Amino acid sequence: MSLVDEISTNWQTKLQKEISQTQAHDAIAQWLIGEDRDRYAELSTDQLRITKQAMDYRYRILKERYLGMSRERAYRNLIQRLSSVFVLRNKIKTWISLSRDRKRSVVEVLQEVLQELLQHDNYMQQQIAWIAQCTDDLRLRNTLVLASLEEYCLRPIRNQPLLTYRFVNYLRRSQRGGMTQVPSAEFIRLVSEEIGQDDEQGSVSLLDNHAIADYQEEQTQLEQQELRQNIVRKLSDYLEEKVDPMAASWLQLYLQGITQDAIAKQLGIPIKQVYRLREKVSYHALKVFSAKQSPELVAEWLGQQNG
Repeated sequence: MSLVDEISTNWQTKLQKEISQTQAHDAIAQWLIGEDRDRYAELSTDQLRITKQAMDYRYRILKERYLGMSRERAYRNLIQRLSSVFVLRNKIKTWISLSRDRKRSVVEVLQEVLQELLQHDNYMQQQIAWIAQCTDDLRLRNTLVLASLEEYCLRPIRNQPLLTYRFVNYLRRSQRGGMTQVPSAEFIRLVSEEIGQDDEQGSVSLLDNHAIADYQEEQTQLEQQELRQNIVRKLSDYLEEKVDPMAASWLQLYLQGITQDAIAKQLGIPIKQVYRLREKVSYHALKVFSAKQSPELVAEWLGQQNG
């Protein structure tokens, strides 16, 4: 079995476990591997590792925001994801404030930039053509295109997402067409960070370590936040059932950063009772509950409260 066939088989196995839409497995695996299967035989060990990370990265984007969604919901997820990027949102807002058409929203401008990118960007045109070869299912095609588009738009170039430079190119073309009505001096400032011509048509490598690292860091933070919320909920339930409902209330207020005096006022009890609640929560959380539930995390929250 060749290396690329082995990778394909591994993806098929993973997809069978995680995705119920069996008809989509082959198409997704093909999309992840890419059109040029021969390149895998020429990859070094490090290049292969990065390639696998890139496939994992794209798959997580696909699974988390697009797969199984209606077309409208998937598109909305894309717009929300891209419009939340601070540097891009800021640049678009600046342009809107300088133009005569100040009623336009960030989302409206972003949609125009994406439409132009889909129609004229060489890389995205290649992706659309490849996805069409992967599946005849129009809904799945749309899903894969949106996932490809997000990944492509957020590739970091000179510490900014690639879409920022595509927006700058859009401004330049719009200004030539007399559409933007931005004062020339401000327009020059806006486009001064324009990406070089050599990079303009998608020659940036998919295997971008920074993009993968940024995404993985973001996912780790989200997973930690979910873990924290889950542990807080379980600890609160434990305190309410096994200790004292008031102790559960104290925990929720304490984790919001509220002082002991303020907690006493909110709960309508004497400050001495608040301190007793604190001691109860500390004992049960650190000595009993945390023995089974993330002791390091619980200790981090409560370990310094006696100071």
